[in-house]
Amino acid sequence: MVYLYLMIAIIAEVSATLALKPAEGFTKLAPSIVVVVGYAVSFYLLSIILKTLPVGITYAIWSGVGIVLTAVIAIFFVQANPRSPCNYWHELYYFGGGNYSSIFKYANRLIPS
Repeated sequence: MVYLYLMIAIIAEVSATLALKPAEGFTKLAPSIVVVVGYAVSFYLLSIILKTLPVGITYAIWSGVGIVLTAVIAIFFVQANPRSPCNYWHELYYFGGGNYSSIFKYANRLIPS
């Protein structure tokens, strides 16, 4: 049951994150409601999950799956540019073991000028 809650929390968080841009600084009502409710549901479920699972494992799954799912949805449904410099940073972070100092060392080689 805990992993079902985690999956719902991830979906709620991704939905809220994707609604941030259409909310236009909370000036549009419907997307703003999605943002507030999505994050509220996500954090509420995380508080329940943390009674059973360790915070490290929970956060690693929640953030990792959330980032990947957000990126995939943005590329395929929002027509985000998959080769933008922002995606190089994500790739370096995950494939470099999550060390931001390594990003700056190799960024100039990967980002085309």
